[in-house]
Amino acid sequence: MTIHHPTAHHPAAVDAEACSAALDRGETLPWTWYADPAITALEQERIFRRSWSYVGRTDQVAQPGQFFTCEVGGVPIVVTRDRSGGLNALVNVCRHRGAQVVREDCGTRKSLQCFYHAWTYGLDGSLRGVPRGDREADFDTSQLGLRRASVDTWGPFVFVHLDPDPAPLTEMLGELPELLAAGGIDLQRMRFHHRVYYTIEANWKIAVENYLECYHCPVAHPGLADVLDVSPDAYELEVRPTFATHHGIVRDIPREAGYPVQGPVVEGQYHLVWPSLKVNVNPGQPNLSFGPVYPAGPERTTGYLDYFFGDDVDEAWIKAMLAFDDQVGAEDTDLVESVQRGASSGGVERGRLLLGSEHTISAFQRFVLGRLRED
Repeated sequence: MTIHHPTAHHPAAVDAEACSAALDRGETLPWTWYADPAITALEQERIFRRSWSYVGRTDQVAQPGQFFTCEVGGVPIVVTRDRSGGLNALVNVCRHRGAQVVREDCGTRKSLQCFYHAWTYGLDGSLRGVPRGDREADFDTSQLGLRRASVDTWGPFVFVHLDPDPAPLTEMLGELPELLAAGGIDLQRMRFHHRVYYTIEANWKIAVENYLECYHCPVAHPGLADVLDVSPDAYELEVRPTFATHHGIVRDIPREAGYPVQGPVVEGQYHLVWPSLKVNVNPGQPNLSFGPVYPAGPERTTGYLDYFFGDDVDEAWIKAMLAFDDQVGAEDTDLVESVQRGASSGGVERGRLLLGSEHTISAFQRFVLGRLRED
């Protein structure tokens, strides 16, 4: 099977069978997949527009009238709490001429009025008012509400899927809720602290693949290696049906740790839910960071992490842990951007994985290939 997705500048044709055979040999996807606008467009269409996406938190829409905006696979979305208390995910595109109806990041409104021609929608997306609409024959406002997307929640997290009838969110999450609970994370007692946005000058898959292994940790993350035992016999990587997971135990005698690692959370948990949702737990006090990675172009990635902490965690501990987390993140950004420069140079066709330590990357690449093969 060959995947065709032409653009004006680069007609891409991908031999899916050859890619699958390469993965069987322990090789990677072609490096051209990490710099090709046509591949990125296909990934948006067949991966991100066909997956549940984490978009925000329930506290952002706790009261009737509250809303926040986001994107799913490049499609603008507004999430609202309507007057009856219902949660809605609406395509943020006016049914008149295509303007974005809501341009603020968040806020409170009684209705959603397009700034262009003042078409007005209810918080549930229904079309409520059209200037001069009464002068138009056969103008049925009941058929012109904002397009609806699917919305669901898990604890404080809001997810959106563009399909009106997708597979349940619980299917994507799999055993993740149980793994977090077993590791000492009670979502009912976690409180939102802050959000961090970031941009990386690299393809989104490189960012994900770096996250999916700790083979690089002893060399590239000395601070992390001082806290967790990252040796191959101690550090666990596992592939589940819908996500990959890492587990790292705290060293028996931690070396110069960047923050106090003793506490009720006795191991590090790092999960990647396909395609690109990061779920991180560092050892010590109850903590969780949660957020997506998105393509912002073939060689640029954007994302954010929402940080949560147990309701009785000391602010001094939070500050120390965040400094540690920031250092690891900066090290990863440097690694990922370096890989992008090499991968996009054209000097080498593809890489060779060590499947004993990088089988999670192979599983992710098979997921990507499988989605791109779908019609």
